[in-house]
Amino acid sequence: MRIGYGYDSHVFTENREFILGGIKIPYKLGLKGHSDADVLSHAIIDAIFGALALGDIGSHFPDTNNKYKDISSIILLKEAIKIMKNNDYRISNIDSTVICEKPKLREYIDIIRENLSSILEINISDISIKAKTNEKMDDVGNEKGIIVHSMVLLTKIK
Repeated sequence: MRIGYGYDSHVFTENREFILGGIKIPYKLGLKGHSDADVLSHAIIDAIFGALALGDIGSHFPDTNNKYKDISSIILLKEAIKIMKNNDYRISNIDSTVICEKPKLREYIDIIRENLSSILEINISDISIKAKTNEKMDDVGNEKGIIVHSMVLLTKIK
């Protein structure tokens, strides 16, 4: 077994969609980034690569490569899954915490879990996503951005 930790953050910006775990969330702002800035998918990708000791999202999908400009992070997540499988691992479970003041995410959590379950080919019961605020502290608390922490447990395929 291997455990990986992933972290990502993005600032909110105008004229972008807000994508989280591959799901469009209705909100007046989106996230700024080279790709679609799906901060949850990015944190999960980093956790997978961390568990495999294969660097981070930037070393595999650099923001200096226009191939990844505005790309769906779900495509990147699927590629990370291929790399994981090629290394003979599978996901046992994922635990993620999304931190932002707004929008409120409770009503979208199960939809995101279902979507990720399908993409990651694991049971929805093996995906935990929690939404927290930052109690109005710092830039995240002042609604300027979003942070995600993710933990992934990988099991060797026998």
